[in-house]
Amino acid sequence: MQIHVVEPGQSLFSIGNLYGIKWQEIATANELLESGKLAVGQALVIPITGSYYWVKSGDTLYKIARDEGITISELATTNNIPLSAPLTVGQRLYIPPGPKKNIQSMLYVEPRTPVSQVMIQETKKRVDALTYLAMFSYEVKRDGTLKAPTTANLTTIATEAGALNAMVVSNLENFGFSAELAHDIFVSTGVQDLLFKAILDVAQQKGYRDIHFDFELLFPDDRDLYNAFLRRARDKFHPAGLTLSTALAPKVSDVKTGIYGAHDYRAHGEIVDFVALMTYEWGYTYSEPQAVSPLPQVEKVVQYAVQEIPRSKIFLGQNLYGYNWQKPFPTQGGPPAKALSPKQATELAIRENVAISYDPISQAPHFSYFDEKRIQHEVWFEDARSIQAKFDLLKKYGLRGIMYWKLGLAFPQNWLLLEDNFTILKK
Repeated sequence: MQIHVVEPGQSLFSIGNLYGIKWQEIATANELLESGKLAVGQALVIPITGSYYWVKSGDTLYKIARDEGITISELATTNNIPLSAPLTVGQRLYIPPGPKKNIQSMLYVEPRTPVSQVMIQETKKRVDALTYLAMFSYEVKRDGTLKAPTTANLTTIATEAGALNAMVVSNLENFGFSAELAHDIFVSTGVQDLLFKAILDVAQQKGYRDIHFDFELLFPDDRDLYNAFLRRARDKFHPAGLTLSTALAPKVSDVKTGIYGAHDYRAHGEIVDFVALMTYEWGYTYSEPQAVSPLPQVEKVVQYAVQEIPRSKIFLGQNLYGYNWQKPFPTQGGPPAKALSPKQATELAIRENVAISYDPISQAPHFSYFDEKRIQHEVWFEDARSIQAKFDLLKKYGLRGIMYWKLGLAFPQNWLLLEDNFTILKK
């Protein structure tokens, strides 16, 4: 696979000719508009084996081979050129595909009642690329019972595709994470015993193999209580053949105060089987326009995490969405930003006839436009380049895998590149 960024004057037809494939193959792979229209700066995944490199001024075989991660002899042999042959600017060289790293993948799914056929079809479409399908969420109640989501046949779809079902258990109450609810659970072992039994009953009935606690916005003073709760959960679930995992807020140090204080990276690394870092939401509904998961900030979280948690237990979190802000921005008293999928963002740029820019620091695409009321909008989202940067980060730190929030937000380039970069392990 190769990432191609659309330049002024290019069409699907000319891009197809450039790579020696039919333009329809590019359109189908990227799920493009039927009109075939493109935006300048739009990132496309070219569905070819390996990739091509066009020689630039100052290039040598050695430099190209080094940058592409192959030997100079392999590069020369593949392209049937002598090692000593001079290169010509514009010359096209073929780069063979490299070895794939084995990783695991987890995708959250948040079904509504009733579960839509669109969600069912999307699950069927993506489940082959998953190790875990994580059902969000079973809400804990103060008496130790659970409020269950409507799951339809989603768990069966996962099982038939060889993916494991993860049961996400949360402290959501009245559509928000409740520190008070979690505290009530943490201080009562009697309620915990009822909760653990309820979880085990559901897991057996539905075929869940992992119990995934997504307890957020906790009281910082409940840090030790949460750790003790997880130890008791582990001791209940492991004998039943279930694994235990947690979602962790993005931290860069062992801060013990604030809304992330109760998440103890080192303790979770010791207690649970794996963790999912929620490395997104720097740009969010009420923020200034910015990247949702800027690469430098994400890497700082990973750098801290690998100091506290075994790398073999860490999933890198990745958003499958972006945001559309309008002026005045939320921090200036304006309306909250609206979430949109990468596919929707790209189609919006095409519709508004604006070019897509790419921020080299945050490693994220963005664009601005004025709507019919002359209100300025700013959109930040994900594309093939930004997701490849996260895949490279995952490889760099040797992490267990990648976690996505969430199913239903169309991002076809992600799934193409996931398959191209990795072999997804099934349990």
